[in-house]
Amino acid sequence: MVRRRMPRPSELAPLLRPARPTLDRTAARLARASSIGDLRELARRRAPRAVFDYTDGAAEDEVSLRRAREVWASVEFSPTVLTDVSRVDTGREILGVRSALPFALAPTGFTRMMHTEGERAVAAVAARAGIPYALSTMGSTTIEGVAEAGRGGRHWFQLYLWRDRSVARELVSRAQASGFDTLLLTVDTPVGGNRRRDARNGLSIPPALSLRTFLDGARHPRWWFDLLTTEPLTFESLAAGGGTPFEVINRVFDPALTLDDVAWLRETWPGTLVVKGVQSVTDARRVADAGADGVLLSNHGGRQLDRAPVPAELIEPVVQELGDDAEVLVDTGITHGGDVVAAVALGARAALVGRAYLYGLMAGGEAGVERAVEILRAEVERTMQLLGVTRVEDLRPEHARLRSSTVTDPHPNGGRAGHAPGR
Repeated sequence: MVRRRMPRPSELAPLLRPARPTLDRTAARLARASSIGDLRELARRRAPRAVFDYTDGAAEDEVSLRRAREVWASVEFSPTVLTDVSRVDTGREILGVRSALPFALAPTGFTRMMHTEGERAVAAVAARAGIPYALSTMGSTTIEGVAEAGRGGRHWFQLYLWRDRSVARELVSRAQASGFDTLLLTVDTPVGGNRRRDARNGLSIPPALSLRTFLDGARHPRWWFDLLTTEPLTFESLAAGGGTPFEVINRVFDPALTLDDVAWLRETWPGTLVVKGVQSVTDARRVADAGADGVLLSNHGGRQLDRAPVPAELIEPVVQELGDDAEVLVDTGITHGGDVVAAVALGARAALVGRAYLYGLMAGGEAGVERAVEILRAEVERTMQLLGVTRVEDLRPEHARLRSSTVTDPHPNGGRAGHAPGR
């Protein structure tokens, strides 16, 4: 029989530890986020639906994105126990320069639409974290603005080639003058992908106040206030005009891009050249032979060709094919530090993450991006410790394997207990 008594005040004191009150509501929200999935849910609540879906969505039936997440979820780690992991080195050299973490922040278009702080916030966080950040040609901040905001950091420039090559020459020259050391030539956009969420939401760039967006905006007044009281949203690196994302891509980019253009850019650009959007072993070999220093295995975050190859499944065969001829990077579906560790173990030099930090940006601006990087950093370090690995350089294929590409993601909607879909 249980005997009950009244607790003494001294016994209650250690149990009563209320959270310290704060007037910074953004910081309080972000502090409660323990995964990228948590940040995704915060982003969903804080951004208008069309903006959230532009970030979160993919092409057609979104099969490419779903498969990418399923493959990362299928990874099986093989840990080594009884190893001193009290100190872990998460850094490694990426494209000739040491990075504090084995991932970079990927290029994303029109980033100021997600939050008015946009690319400047991302560049500042990346510089503090000691990792690279890639600015998109379709970015909403100038090359020079990113260089200033991320002073002391490492900057890459993601380049689309379009019909007027003189524009590309000018952008390449500006990137070089601003200290950018790497070009990511994107080759998987001969035409724009059919992103159905954007069509259903009536998304236009810049955003327009239709009746539907006006009603949605009533639930997100802070976002609209920021949009209307800050500098206008534009593509800062190109004169693309307005319209849907599909219309903008088809108006500007060159569907006649060939391997000769890779060779031309190799002659034009003196820095590191990576070809982004490679989706086969054959193409990886072709671009490496054309002079690329690296290949980025990517299906554009599932936003172009639906049912495209899964980049994670290409890592091992491409690494075997290229050897030391070019470094292999990977993106698409990476929203957990364990995904990054798995990518490196499978042979990639590094991973790129996009949606993961965009969720943070929508959730809380620069502080949200910082929180996303903190979460990924902690997951990378913890995964390495649990694997019994103290250096990124020591990760090997025996540490991780892809069990199946048909495993169902246990958290397909990026819920609070798991990963969110994303690049």
